[in-house]
Amino acid sequence: MSAFDPQHALTAPFRMQPGLRKLAPGSPQLTPLRPGDKHLREKQTVLSHWPDQALLQTPGFDAGPALQALAQHAHCEHPDAFEWRDDGAWHARWLGWRVDAEGRVTQSHGHWPDAGPCLQGLAPQWRRAALLCLAFAEDFAILEAQSTRVPWLAVCLPSHWAPEEKVGLRFAELHGPVADNALLLAASEHLVQLVTRPQRWERFVWTVSSHPRLHAHPLRTDPERWPSTLNPEALVNIAWWRTERQTFIPLPEQGQAVFTIHTTVTPLRQAVQDPALAARLRASLASMSPAVLDYRGLTNAQARLLAWLDQHTQGHSP
Repeated sequence: MSAFDPQHALTAPFRMQPGLRKLAPGSPQLTPLRPGDKHLREKQTVLSHWPDQALLQTPGFDAGPALQALAQHAHCEHPDAFEWRDDGAWHARWLGWRVDAEGRVTQSHGHWPDAGPCLQGLAPQWRRAALLCLAFAEDFAILEAQSTRVPWLAVCLPSHWAPEEKVGLRFAELHGPVADNALLLAASEHLVQLVTRPQRWERFVWTVSSHPRLHAHPLRTDPERWPSTLNPEALVNIAWWRTERQTFIPLPEQGQAVFTIHTTVTPLRQAVQDPALAARLRASLASMSPAVLDYRGLTNAQARLLAWLDQHTQGHSP
């Protein structure tokens, strides 16, 4: 389960802002996957069919030190699920696969046999990064403090954006297309410096989507998100509550941070059974600007979603 915090994330009026919150010491940042988990199945599909849209880096960039630090972090947080060794061998224990420093893939047991062919199909230099992707629910990116660029991405489950169009961009450029982005852009350089220092941070992102899968690359999503013929009740049957918990693993010695993204997708009807939560969602959704609604593909769905939420918020206020 993602540690998405609706109390912190659902604000009214809605604003596109950094929304950083300090992580308490010892708070986990990674979520190990079990054989058969939805994240594992979708990530494996992406890495098997579209690896060039998920595993990306700028020419000449050396991701080795950051990936070593990420693997050590994974081992420290979840030693029962992931093993990092000094000789460069990484072991996803729950999946039953190892990848050594040369990219050689070996099976340790038979818990998830399909991971092997997926890893073998990748270029050797990407196999350990892919093992991390399969072992954990999170996607990963490396952020540089000095340049504020993102020169490396391992993103299998993007939320309606194309990773291949973002690699190498500055942090501010990544948010250039975001609607009502003035607060994000103004804070971008300060934010990068903040998250590459020793303190750990998290933030939360949410939307309502008609796309049911975790993998929402724009080339594989339906551009006609909300059929106009559906009434509010029918519309909610195809509505999904999409959330992201984003955290930063700082690497101050390298002047970098590893950015983690844990995406979850839940049927909206199931996600907002609590009337108090429905009230908070309604207030936030109702306060979105036309630009934000358009950016999130919610313009022609907002009124019907609000009408449905009204039925679940009687007697409650956000």
